Amino acid sequence: MIGVGIAILLLNKNILMKAIKNKVQLMGHLGADPEIKIFKENNKLANMRLAVNDRYKNAKGEWVDETQWFNLVAWSKLAIYAEKYLNKGIELAIEGRLINKSYVDKNAVKRVSTDIVVSEILILTKKAAVTKELV
Repeated sequence: MIGVGIAILLLNKNILMKAIKNKVQLMGHLGADPEIKIFKENNKLANMRLAVNDRYKNAKGEWVDETQWFNLVAWSKLAIYAEKYLNKGIELAIEGRLINKSYVDKNAVKRVSTDIVVSEILILTKKAAVTKELV
């Protein structure tokens, strides 16, 4: 009986681990309106920057405010949603997965950037504070 319980636990762990292998959830504020790009056949891409604020006490007991910026990428229906409803300053919760991209900058230096490909967007800002019309 103990062996069956362990097997079920391991199976559930494997299912859970596959579900969270590359998963990111963040809450923050957009730093600018989404930048929309249109590709062939009306496929849209929305690039956004999300500011996530953190507050902690340092070794001296002083409060430190820290902001980290994240690159967000939304495709297709989420890009259309972002274009229609999202604007600078709005508070969001997002879920997505990390991707790394490498490129060569204007000085011929190879760089790597990490983006979050968004799969879910939830607006946290109250409706009255949203400046774009909600339908």
